[in-house]
Amino acid sequence: MKKLILVAGLSATFIFSDCGASRQVQRIDPNQVVDISGRWNDTDSKLVADEMIKDVLDRPWRTNFERDKGKRPTVIVGSIKNKTSEHIDATAFIKNMERSFINSGTVSVVQSGDARNEARDERNDQQTFADEATRKRWGKEKGADFILSGVITSIVDEYKKQRVVSYQINLELTDLETNEKVWLGEKQIKKYIKN
Repeated sequence: MKKLILVAGLSATFIFSDCGASRQVQRIDPNQVVDISGRWNDTDSKLVADEMIKDVLDRPWRTNFERDKGKRPTVIVGSIKNKTSEHIDATAFIKNMERSFINSGTVSVVQSGDARNEARDERNDQQTFADEATRKRWGKEKGADFILSGVITSIVDEYKKQRVVSYQINLELTDLETNEKVWLGEKQIKKYIKN
C-alpha cells in the first residue's frame, strides 16, 4: 500500500511539474501592441489619452484663457469613472492624461486626490522638522483653473464564440470659477473577438 501511495505521489509530482515547464516569458517593446484578451489594455489607455489631450489642447478654450488671463491654464485631472463591466485601472489612464498634458508644455497640471493630500502632509511635517530656510509655506498651492473629468462605458454584443466590445470614453473640461463646460470629448474603441 505504501508503494502505491509513493508511486501515485511521484506521478502527481511529475504531472504538475511538467505543466509549469511549458510557460515562456519574454521581454517585448512597451510600445508594441499586444491584445490577448480583447479587454481594455495599456494600448487603449495610451491611445485614448494622447488623442483626447491633442483634441482638448487644439480647442478655443485654451487660447481664449491665455488671451483673457495672460497666462497658461492650470488643469487638475479629476475622477474618470469606470462604468464598464470589466476592471479598468483608472489611475493608469489618469496618469497617461496628466503626462500628455504636461508634455504638451501648454498647460500646468496640479496634484489631485491622494497625491495632493500626501504633499500637504509633507508640508505639515516640514513646519516642525525642516530647517526654516527650506520649509515650504502654507497657502502657496497653485489653484486649478479647470478640472477634467469623465467616464468610460462599454457595450458588449456576444453570440456563440464571437464578441464585439465597444468602449466609449467621454471627457469634459469645466471652468472651476464659472462651472462652464468648455470642452467635451468623445473617443470610441471597438474590438472584435473571436474564440
